[in-house]
Formats: sequence, structure tokens, C-alpha cells
Amino acid sequence: MTATPDKRDDATYGKNIYEIFNHQIAYEIRLQQAMEENMLCTFHYFGITNISMLDEKQINTKKISGKDFNQLIGDERVRHIIRKANYYGYSGDRVKGLIFCSRIDESEILSEKFNQIINPATGELYRTIALNGNASEEERQDAFERLAMDADQSSEVRQPLDYIFSVEILNEGVDIVEVNQVFMLRPTQSPIVFIQQLGRGLRKAEEKEYVVILDFIGNYNNNFMIPIALSGDRSYNSDTIRKYVISGNSTIPGSSTVHFDEIAKDKIFSSIDKIKGMKSIIKESYISLKNKIGRVPYLLDFYENGEIDPLLIIREYKSYQSFLESVEKELYLGKVTEQEVITLEYLSKTILSGSRPYELEILKYLLDNDEINLDQIKQEFRTSYGYEIEMHSFENAIEVLQGKFVSNEDELKKYSHIDIIFYDENRFLKRLKGFADRLRHKEFYKQVNDIVEVGLRRYKEKYSVDQAKNSPFVLYEKYSRRDVSLLMNCGKDLSSTMYGMKRIDDDAFIFVTYHKEESEDKNYVDGKPDYADAFEDNMIFRWDSQIGRGINSSYVKDVTTAQRKHLFVKKSDAETCFYYMGQFEVTEVEPARKKDNNGKERDITKFQMKMHNAVREDLLRYLQSKIKKEEVKVG
Repeated sequence: MTATPDKRDDATYGKNIYEIFNHQIAYEIRLQQAMEENMLCTFHYFGITNISMLDEKQINTKKISGKDFNQLIGDERVRHIIRKANYYGYSGDRVKGLIFCSRIDESEILSEKFNQIINPATGELYRTIALNGNASEEERQDAFERLAMDADQSSEVRQPLDYIFSVEILNEGVDIVEVNQVFMLRPTQSPIVFIQQLGRGLRKAEEKEYVVILDFIGNYNNNFMIPIALSGDRSYNSDTIRKYVISGNSTIPGSSTVHFDEIAKDKIFSSIDKIKGMKSIIKESYISLKNKIGRVPYLLDFYENGEIDPLLIIREYKSYQSFLESVEKELYLGKVTEQEVITLEYLSKTILSGSRPYELEILKYLLDNDEINLDQIKQEFRTSYGYEIEMHSFENAIEVLQGKFVSNEDELKKYSHIDIIFYDENRFLKRLKGFADRLRHKEFYKQVNDIVEVGLRRYKEKYSVDQAKNSPFVLYEKYSRRDVSLLMNCGKDLSSTMYGMKRIDDDAFIFVTYHKEESEDKNYVDGKPDYADAFEDNMIFRWDSQIGRGINSSYVKDVTTAQRKHLFVKKSDAETCFYYMGQFEVTEVEPARKKDNNGKERDITKFQMKMHNAVREDLLRYLQSKIKKEEVKVG
């Protein structure tokens, strides 16, 4: 039995724990499920802005400067910590808390300072101790017993402790069930360590209804690991992490709650936007999964085991074959041919996301069959999806599988010879001989099938329900411009031309970056910065056309005359995909003027739009939230 099976630096075992037991897992339970089954104490987590603005590098350096160290142990920070501790409280007749620090010297001085301050709950000085690696077993045991003591057990010789300050020795192997407050005064370095520290307070005890977790969030690169740890979602998908920060309470079982103050939220969003070392995170996830299942994992294994999002692997490596060559070296070099790598790369880039099922279902059938006719496919779709095939999309899917869904001539030359399928005049889809021959290669077959299975799973879980009326898009799901090109049957990737507005047949698409990069020279209208593109409320959106597009321009006409008008919004340039906000109607169109980059006044058009569906409140708050510079200064 272990709480940390994925740790491979454990001196007790010295190797993969899963391997010791032949990869046979009798039972596995994670935080979310344990909360659902009422096995743990209710917790209330509060992500609070840290008054220290140091980053990890400044904190963790061996010889910290006096100025930086004073930020960690200064009186202002001590008052901030105590103020928050008293405000958020605890369950029980007295506080019994653990405080995790970044440094040993920090823990020692903070403990000394606490001991000079009166605890408002008792009217006496706080009683705390710093407990670190140099403490003997007797000292540790004595500290644990004093923390757990009730107030009436106090004597002149031995008095209860209010808090134990520590760096790492309390992470595991410590069982003080009475703990009712946990402070995190250090950067989160990994979800595993975070859960270990959170878990110190999750044991149930008499007269303890809940535990309060206070996490002081600073300017740390790894802040994105906090929602990963709390949610238990190890996919490292930026959109999933953001959604959790927006609405964490809705995903925590039982009566436990998660709260982030607005500045802490923004620090986490900023960290998500700048996630670094993704290749290292992917390799770590791969090693953990390989250890767990006892063989080389494939994309579907990552998906089924809730590990890193397969799309992130493809984004970093272009194909899973390239990743395997990188991590397994000579074991996977030469396992597939160059032509097969090109095919895998194209399919990964084009259909793995699962935004529609046509290509996936066709390919799935042709993996083991030489041909299929249209009537068979139609029947398959009626049975599997409950709807009729849309022929324009089906015919477009055939062209996609012929390597034509590209953005330029160079890509067309590269991918147009993947030779997968042919559609004849008798409405038969046939796999080409070259593709059939390649499928005889076991590794190539396995990886194509892997792409198909993951794509279909993604479609069924994300895109097959709640589709907007008269639209292939699902409200509030995220799409790239490439996805829009595919779903609108454009025949090729039009991403490079989809900026601001794009008219495709009877549909107009508006793409908005809600918080644009600010320039120092701002234009002002009615005394306010003229950002223009913004929601007035859940229904009304205001949007400016491109500069130079006057009210009588063909550009404006393309928007106003479109039969269907769609709005896609992302929070910032750090996000690559857009939330689909739904369809809208134009309610007002007005001419205006605006300066271009050269300071010349030119025509623009201002639009007022009314959404068909009221925008979801949590998503609207996320898009609108923007940290103010003056708030950062005061912390």
C-alpha cells in the first residue's frame, strides 16, 4: 500500500513499485473518489495572493539576498499570514496547524516571529516550533503530540502547539488526524507533493468538521500545478486547467470548496499561459504510465488513464512515432518507414482532435476491409450516431483522407501522396494498394488504429452532444481556426486568412482576442480606453471592424448579410484556440473613425450583437477578468 506509487526515487524500493507486483493493481483511489466516498475530511481551500512577490529562483537560491529574504520573513508578511489565518478560521476549539515553507531558515524565523505575537483566540502568545531534517525522532514525536493536545491537557512543563513550521519532513509518513489548518507558503513544485501536503489535514477526527487550506500564491512559474493537483486531472490540457480555476467548486465532491481570490486566479492563468518544459512533463507522464501498465503505452493508454492529453504530445512531436524515437531511442528507430511517418503525422494533425466523425469512421472500417459502399456507411451512422450523413461533409472527408487538407503548396506536395483511399463512380470507397501494404506493418497499423480510437473517443465525449442548432459547433467548446476550416468543408486549411472576420458561404465568423496586447498609445472614446471588442452583459457583444472597413464596405456587408453569424472568443494571445460562444444577430451598425498605427484617422464600423444564447456566467467572468497593475504592487 502506498500513497505515492509514481515516485521513482524512493530509497526503500529503488525501482518501479508497480513492477514489484507484476503491474497488478488490486485497488486504486485518488483524491476525488475518496472525497465522493466520504473517506476523507471536508476541506475548504483558499488560494490567496502572497504578499511576497519573489519567484521560485529567488526563493530557492542557496544564498538568498538580504532584501529578498526579508520579503519572506518580514513583519508585513507575518501580519498578512496571521490576518488570513484568523479570517478563514478552523474547525474545533483551537487551531492545530501545519505550515509548509520554502526554506529552513524561513521556517525558523517565521516560527520565532509567531511566538512573539498574541493569538487573538486565546489572548496568549502563539506557541509554534520549526521542525526540519535535523530534528531527532524524539523531538518530532513530541512536537506531533503537542500539536494534537487539547487545551485542557496543558501543563507548566508541556503546552500545546498552535503550529508546526516545516519544509519537507511533514510531506509523508506523518499522521496527525487533529490538524485543522494547513498553510502553504511555498511554490507548488509538483501535484504529488501538493496532494501530500494537503493530505496532512484530510484525516477525519472527532470535533473536526473540516480542514482549512490556505495557499499563498506568488509569482511562480508552476502555479498551473495547483488546479491540476486539486482537480486530479493530469492531462495538462490548458483549457481543462482554466475551466477548473473558473468553476472549481462544481467539480469538488461533497461539501468541500475551492476558492481563488481574483489576483491569485490571474497569477494561475498567467502561469497556464506560460507553461514551460512541456516535453519534460510529457516524458515524465510516459514513464509513469509505462511503469504502471508494464509496456510501451500508446495514445489511447494516455487517454484512458487520464494522463497527458495526446494532442499535447502531437503538438510537441508531430507524431507519436517521433515521440517514441525520442524517448525510446534505438528501440523505435526504423520501426516504420518515412512514408508511414508522413501518413501518421498528417492523420495526427488532421483527425486526432475528433472534431467530427466522418474521417475517423471511414478510416476505422478501411483498416481491415478493402472497400465499403456509401449505403453501408449511411447505415453505420444511423446505428452509431442516430443521424443521417451530411453528404457535403462526407465528400469533404474523403478529400481530407486524400491528403488535401493543407495550408500551402509545400504541405500539399508532402501529404498528397499518402495514398489512403479512392472514391469511385459506383459510390464505393476503396483503400489504395499502397495504404493496404503499409497496414501489413504491425507498428504502422497499431499507430493508425490508435489515432482513430482516440479521435472517436474525443468526438463522442466532447462534440457529439449539445451541438448548436444549424451548426457543426458545440457551445463553449474550443476550436482552432483549422477546426473551423475542416467543419465548414473548406477543402483546405484557411487558418492564415481567418483573422477578425471570415465569410464562408452563408456563414460569417468573428474571431476575437478579448485582451489584446496593450500599446502605450491608446485611443480614447468618451473618456474610456477604446478596446471595443467586449461583452456588455451575457447577451450583448460590441465589436469593431478592422480599420479601413467602413459601413458601406463589402467586409461589413459580408457580416450583415450572412445567414448565420458565429462568435469565437479567446482570452489572450497565449491561447491558441477559441471558445465557441454561439450564433448572434446584428442589432446596431454605426460608422466611426479610428487612428491606424501611423496616426491617420480611417473609417471603421461599430457593431452591436445580440447572442442567441446567454453566455455562461463563469466563462464570461473568466474572459472579462483582468488584473490591474496597481493590485500587483500592493499584493
